[in-house]
Amino acid sequence: MSLFITFEGPEGSGKTTQLQALRGHLEARGFHVYAPREPGGTRIGDLVRDIVLNPEHTEMQPAAEILLFSAARAQLVGQEIRPRLAQGQIVLCDRYADSTLAYQGYGLGLDLQTLRVITAFATGGLQPDLTFLLDVPVEVGLARKRGQAANEWNRMERRQREYHERVRAGYREMAQAEPARWRILDATQDFDAVQSAIRAEVDRLIGGLPQSRK
Repeated sequence: MSLFITFEGPEGSGKTTQLQALRGHLEARGFHVYAPREPGGTRIGDLVRDIVLNPEHTEMQPAAEILLFSAARAQLVGQEIRPRLAQGQIVLCDRYADSTLAYQGYGLGLDLQTLRVITAFATGGLQPDLTFLLDVPVEVGLARKRGQAANEWNRMERRQREYHERVRAGYREMAQAEPARWRILDATQDFDAVQSAIRAEVDRLIGGLPQSRK
C-alpha cells in the first residue's frame, strides 16, 4: 500500500516547511519518502516553472498558464510519482491538481469542469489519498511573504488581493465538498501545533502499514 499525500494552501500558509518537517518525521521512522514541488520535480518541470512563475511574463494568457502547469504535472506524475508509488514509497507533494482548480479556476475564473478534464488527462486520474489544506487569511499569508526579505515575489503572488481571496475561498469549498480526502488545518497556529496535527493524521493513516514498507 503506497501513500500519496498533498499539501495545499494560499500564499504564506507554511505548507512547504510543514511538508519538510513531516518528511523528516517519516524518514526517521524508516519510510522511503519522495517530496517534489509543483510545478517542478523533473528537469522538464523545472524549466516550465521558470516560465510560468517569472514575473516578467505579464502577457501570459490564462489558458496558456493552465496548460503549462498541466504539462509540468503530466511529466512529474509519469516520470516520478507513479513509479515511486509502485515501489511502495510515500509521496508528499507540495501542491498538486487542486492548485489548478483553486488558482486558475476559482482565482482566474476559468471553467472548472474544463479544468477537471485537462487535469484528469495530465494526471491519468491519479488522486491523492490525503490532502492537507493549510488555511490562513489572505492578509496574514501575504504579510508573511512580505516578511521574507530574501523572497522575490513570483508572477502568481503579485496578483491583486481579491484574486487571492477567491483562491482561498475555492480551497475551502473544495475541502468541504470532499471531507474524506481533505483535512483543513488552521495555519495561524504556531508551527509545532500544526505539525503535531499533521503527524497525528498521517501516523493514523500509515499505522497499519506492513514492515516491508519501511
